Amino acid sequence: MAATGSEKQGTKAFYVTTPIYYVNDAPHLGHAYTTVAGDVLTRWHRQRGEKAWYLTGTDEHGQKIMRTAEANDVTPQAWCDKLVEEAWKPLWEHLNIANDDFIRTTQKRHTDRVQEFVQDLYDKDEIYKGGYEGPYCVGCEEFKLPGDLIEAEDGTKLCPVHKRPVEILKEENYFFKLSAYGPKLLEFYEANPGFIQPESARNEVVNFVKQGLDDLSISRSTFDWGIPVPWDEKHVIYVWIDALLNYATAVGYNENPAKFEETFPADVHLIGKDILRFHAVIWPAMLMAQGLPVPGRVAANGWLMVGGEKMSKSNLTGIKPQDLTSHFGVDAYRWYFLRAIAFGQDGSFSWEDFTARYTSELANDYGNLASRVAAMVGKYFGGELPAAAADGDAEKAVQDGLAAAVATADRKIGEELDFQAGILAIFDFVKQVNGYITEQEPWKVAKDESEEGRARLATILYTAAESLRAVAVLLNPIMPETSQALWDSLGAEASLGALAAQPVQSSATWGQLPAGATVTKGAVLFPRLEEPKKD
Repeated sequence: MAATGSEKQGTKAFYVTTPIYYVNDAPHLGHAYTTVAGDVLTRWHRQRGEKAWYLTGTDEHGQKIMRTAEANDVTPQAWCDKLVEEAWKPLWEHLNIANDDFIRTTQKRHTDRVQEFVQDLYDKDEIYKGGYEGPYCVGCEEFKLPGDLIEAEDGTKLCPVHKRPVEILKEENYFFKLSAYGPKLLEFYEANPGFIQPESARNEVVNFVKQGLDDLSISRSTFDWGIPVPWDEKHVIYVWIDALLNYATAVGYNENPAKFEETFPADVHLIGKDILRFHAVIWPAMLMAQGLPVPGRVAANGWLMVGGEKMSKSNLTGIKPQDLTSHFGVDAYRWYFLRAIAFGQDGSFSWEDFTARYTSELANDYGNLASRVAAMVGKYFGGELPAAAADGDAEKAVQDGLAAAVATADRKIGEELDFQAGILAIFDFVKQVNGYITEQEPWKVAKDESEEGRARLATILYTAAESLRAVAVLLNPIMPETSQALWDSLGAEASLGALAAQPVQSSATWGQLPAGATVTKGAVLFPRLEEPKKD
């Protein structure tokens, strides 16, 4: 059983991270998908009453960044500065990402700590000098195993992710003794079966490690855009060693012991499945070598697909999130991808599917419910929420439905990272409330002006409004703007305090919306979509 918010107060923060993203280009839907998921997860735990910490940032070293900057006739640092300030940070603000920190791997707070970490491993004889020759994908910044490559029609060996030719590199490097950690990793996976999710990802990693690990090249010597190896500045630290350490350097490694103690390790690393081995093999091995605790979970989301291809700039399928938010709105955007795609699996995106789900579930089911309830309270009770005075079996069914929805959503989103199932549980409850109103027919009950009739009408409308109060709490981590608008419409702010301070679990406690609250019909939560312009 998970600890409650009160039980976790004063203990380690619930620490969530995204990958740090390469700044070779502007962010696309795939980057935003992972970042929104992390934001929803962190907001959910905060709303439980827990301490939480959400980290994202940018990966700014390596050969790919250097070549991109050269192609744009600027220095690598100038390129990174421009992309971070003009593209990445503004997008996260636009999408209401409530991250606690944004780390850049060119920051001194990171580079100094990376050098210290690597120096410590070298001093412990975990690193040695050698040579390496093999296929390298600059796009992945990774040496590839020959068996991982795919073959073009002309026989050229291609990276399976980017579908581009690999380069054969031969250079003198420093190596981390990764091979020694194979048995320790397998023992750890066995003892912690939930460490890697989903199960298909876990199976992939276990099988990979069972085949035997090679030592890992942790430096490059043919270019200089990176953090210098402290004992040999002719080398720079391999970008993936540099990048992985952001999860430690951002929370005070070797600099702020109190912060590090209350935050590290991450409870959840959210990553794309194409970087699974770095996070589930190399990262825990590095931590084991340094005597540091291993993360709680590495959760690999699937790929967003367009036309059967992974969404990416290199595949010419990159779509800007703003292309969608300008049409559907930010909250609908945040909701859609977690609702439409099972986290951990590949999912296809289409405008048609987004439009259909928006219209059916957001506009018709949810938005229309909020508008109808506010309108009826205004029409029949002058905008003042009446007290429930005639509860019966129908109301008990709604209350039970809410309790079930809260329990399911809290477990699915907060513990299992099954955002889709959690959201569906909430919207199943929305459908139940719509069904309740249809069955109770308050517009007909309103014609009965007897004391019993007025009591019955009051009970129906109170039940509907109280249900919406709970839905606003449940959907707040997912759709914060519309939840706040609904909260205000129900007159809940003054009586219950800030929406963000309402614990998720408490939303199941019936009767929190006080009779007498002023209910107003505000702007439509989810306006009808404009028809596409025809030529």
